[in-house]
Amino acid sequence: MPVPSPEPEPAAPSVAAVAVAVAQPVCAAAGRPDTVSENVARHAEAVREAGTRLVVFPELSLTGYDLAAPAVDPADARLAPLVAACAATGAVALVGAPVAEADGRESIATLAVTGAGAEVVYRKMRLHGAEVERFAPGEKPVVLELDGLRLGLAVCADAADPAHAEETAALGIDAYVASTLYGPGTAQAERRDGHMRDRAAAHGVWCVLATCAGATGEYPDSSGGSGVWAPDGGLVVQAGAAPGERVRAEVPRRP
Repeated sequence: MPVPSPEPEPAAPSVAAVAVAVAQPVCAAAGRPDTVSENVARHAEAVREAGTRLVVFPELSLTGYDLAAPAVDPADARLAPLVAACAATGAVALVGAPVAEADGRESIATLAVTGAGAEVVYRKMRLHGAEVERFAPGEKPVVLELDGLRLGLAVCADAADPAHAEETAALGIDAYVASTLYGPGTAQAERRDGHMRDRAAAHGVWCVLATCAGATGEYPDSSGGSGVWAPDGGLVVQAGAAPGERVRAEVPRRP
């Protein structure tokens, strides 16, 4: 699935590597009229400061992990500051939000935001806990191509299931990109790092993780620890547990 472009133009040449940032911004309190607008402003600031081609955000990053939050329309005017930030920097931002389908179903989704606007590019396949009471699972794995780099997308419980990474890697990917939420504490941090290390090593791909830090929606705390893992499973760079942190790495195409 290609990243949306504002108008037809010649295909960009493939590049050897793409600069990627993973962000874990402070999340606005859930359920307020300005929750999405505040989160959008923080996303836009992260994009402008990152200076990278791709910026990845956690699961449900625009609303926080609030299973009662209204669906976000990709054409929502509140996204305009983030669209403007992407236009100014040439970045693509992968953000999380609940979305509504034309048939009335709702999904936990990843949206790709560019200077041209936003569109849904992936729907979470492995729903967890109370999510099944509202949301429908996505139907298939997705690969997003950016400057010749093939990115397999995942949302939270997707990445916890080795079968999801296997299904996605079978499509041919350079990196497995996960937007997640892990609870606080040492056990959850070890689980988080183990998932990324194992997915990278099992398939010989880069793993890119953006995960929540601090309070988010219904969670009073979460693990942080967003980072990037190399194809051998080795950790390349990782943020700490504090909200507001961001790290970056160069992610190359596989030979």
